[in-house]
Order: sequence, then structure tokens, then C-alpha cells
Amino acid sequence: MTPAAPLVLLLLGLMGAHATLPAVPSLAELRTAAAMAAGLCKTRPTDLVFIVDSSRSVRPSEFEQVKVFLAKVIEGLDVGPNATRVGVVNYASRVKNEVSLKTYRTKAGLVKAVTKIEPLSTGTMTGLAIQFALNVAFSESEGARVKSPDISKVAIIVTDGRPQDNVKEVAQRARDAGIELFSIGVGRVDMNTLRQMASEPLDDHVDYVESYSVIEKLTKKFQEAFCACSGAATDVVFLIDGSKSVRPENFELVKKWINQIVDKLDVSDAKTHVGLVQYSSSVKQEFSLGRFNNKKDLKDAVKKMAYMERGTMTGQALRYMSDHSFNPSQGARPGVAKVGIVFTDGRSQDYIGDAAKKAKENGFKMYAVGVGNAVEDELKEIASEPTGEHYFYTADFKTMTQIAKKLQINICQEEDPCECDSLVKFQKKVEEALQALTKKLESVSKRIAALESKIV
Repeated sequence: MTPAAPLVLLLLGLMGAHATLPAVPSLAELRTAAAMAAGLCKTRPTDLVFIVDSSRSVRPSEFEQVKVFLAKVIEGLDVGPNATRVGVVNYASRVKNEVSLKTYRTKAGLVKAVTKIEPLSTGTMTGLAIQFALNVAFSESEGARVKSPDISKVAIIVTDGRPQDNVKEVAQRARDAGIELFSIGVGRVDMNTLRQMASEPLDDHVDYVESYSVIEKLTKKFQEAFCACSGAATDVVFLIDGSKSVRPENFELVKKWINQIVDKLDVSDAKTHVGLVQYSSSVKQEFSLGRFNNKKDLKDAVKKMAYMERGTMTGQALRYMSDHSFNPSQGARPGVAKVGIVFTDGRSQDYIGDAAKKAKENGFKMYAVGVGNAVEDELKEIASEPTGEHYFYTADFKTMTQIAKKLQINICQEEDPCECDSLVKFQKKVEEALQALTKKLESVSKRIAALESKIV
């Protein structure tokens, strides 16, 4: 029995035989938290620069809320000279480099520096600020690292109005230089400007909130955007329905959807490999795992995929995936996590049960995505457990981008300690448990005080 055990028993006795303690986080959640505490939750190496509008339209109280947002995103990063470096550019009619990428190597130092930033309260020269970030904030003299496929360059622009200068051309120069641009608009912002600044796909890089008071809602998105599974290698195969019911214009949307997911994968020789199979009445391997080890070539190959038309033999396609696509002779790597993403828009013309079961028995993590006339029972039969997290349906091809956003969060292995989403859930559960326990202890304290008064 631990030294604290008698006290716990006493408290339980005072609470009464039917008293219940708040829910305790599961062992898996505790392992995740312990891993986080040990520094195992890694964000991929990134040079990150916030470009923050502090023009006169941003009130002092609203600017404080922006700083809270910045601080919370920073708290979710793996800050360090060999991990994520953070800079902050403040702008209005002029531009001020508040924090250089080289200045602070710890979260505490960064957050403290952010709290001291003051608004400039003049005009809105957003183009000038982007140009400054490109020329100065992302320069090696200010702490940016030499351009490398292993290091991401990211800028997050927060603005609440229409810029007084041109942003389109300078944003394009920044993107051409390898900087990934996110744009966040607040209130009466010009949405066209946000789209001109942001990287593709726009659905992932443009965000809008109605006021500064709710900008914190975006914190989780950016924590997840920078969270990467350290050392996790994955073989991903897309199994795409190219039957005649899809139609040519929708097949183009399917290809864009595939590339939207690819954008979120860590494609490289050592990390994620991607294969693509199309099926209708027959099955065609478009390209095998490991054929393309960079996103550009991979996405170009997806764009070139020709529409097959004809029938819907999903069972045959699933068997092909198990027997061929994930075979070492086709580029699959032994000991590496295997993920299958099946897309279909209708009922299969052959039996899928045995093939779907075999894929899961082989250890493949299976996602099923259905559109239009897809059959929900078939999607569930294909999907891994828990099915609610592995099958998705939308009635319209045009809304598939929402499914892509959900899929990319769950690509990491479930037991991987770097899942920021699991960490956020864990933190929330701990906070709820502590609040509930505090209320219980307050009640116990009052009862102890009452007992003591009776004894006296």
C-alpha cells in the first residue's frame, strides 16, 4: 500500500459507500501523456513565421486575443534549434520583426516574447509584410535553415481587413520559394485576398472566424497541422472506383481529393510510400508503392490517371490489393504499417465479404469512402474497427474535401505516442477529472469540518 492509500480510503469513507470518483484516463491515454512528457511527441522540423496584422482596425483587446492564439499554437510545437523555430512579424503601415527564428530556443522564451508585442495601429500593408518575411524573416541571417526537403517553411498570416497594397504577386513569389502559406481572416476581411495569399489546396490553407474572440478555435487545427509521426513509415494504397457511374467530371474531383490527402502525407523514400489502383470491371495498377518518392511527381502521376468507365467489381479490386499491391514484389516494405483507402460511388457487382475480411486479417488498416449511391453496409464491411472512424460517406462529389481533412488526421498508427489529437483529448479529460475531484474534495472538507465541530 502506498503512503497515500490510507488517506484515500479515509476520504472514500467520508464520501460514503456509493461515492464515485471522476473517470480516470485509460492506460493508453496515460502512456500517450507520458510519452509527451518525455518529449516523444515531435512536430516535423519547421521554420514557422507568424505574420500578424496590428492595423488600427484591430482593437487592443482583440490583439491580445491574437497573442493568446499564437501562444497556444506554440505550446503544441516541439520548439528547438533542430526541431521547430518560430518567428513573429508584426505589421500595419510598416513592418517590425518582433521575433527572429534564431532568437528563442524554448517555448517559455517564445511565449514571453509574444506577450510583450504591441500593436502598431496604422494602415494594412499586407503585401509589404509578406515581402519582408520572404527577404528578412526567412533569411539565414535571421535563423532560417538552408532549404531542404526535410525542413518545412511555413507562414501563418492573420489579418482582419482589405490590404492597401498588392498581395497576389508577392504571395506567389513566397510560394515559389517553398514557403507554405496559411491565411486566417477575421471579421470583415476580404476573402478573395485570403485565397490569393494561401497555398493550395485552399480548403486546407484558408480559414475564417467571425471575430477575434473565437480565433482560439483554430488552435487545434494548427497543432495537428504541425504534428508528425517521428520515424513512422507507412505504405498507403488508394483503391479507386473508375466505373461509368462516376462520370468524367466527378473523376477529376476524385483525383483532386487523392492529391489533397497526399499533401498531408510525409512522402519520401524513408517515410510514406503511395500506390494507386483503379478498378471498374477489371483492375489496373496505375503505379506501385515507392514508384514516386516526392509529392510533385506523385501528384502529377495522379493527375494523369485516365478514367476507365464500365462496371464496379470492388471485391475483385480488394483481392488485387491484398495479393499484389501490398506484396514486396510491388514495392511494399516488410514490417511497415499498411493503409488501404477504398473509394466507391455505388454497390459492388461482386461479393466483397471474403476479400474485405482478408485485407483486415492481413493487418491492413482499411478506410472506406463512399459517395452518392455507395452502400453503407458495404463501406462498413470494408472499413477497419472501429468502423465509425474508418468509413466516410458524402452525397456529393463536391464535398469530398471534408472527408480528406478527416482522413489525414488518422493516418498515423493508433499506438504512436506522437498523436497530438490524442494528447488534446487526454488533456481535456484530465482537466475535467481534476475539476470533478476538486468539487468532491471541497465537499469532503466541509464534512470533515462538521465532524470536527461535533467532536469538539
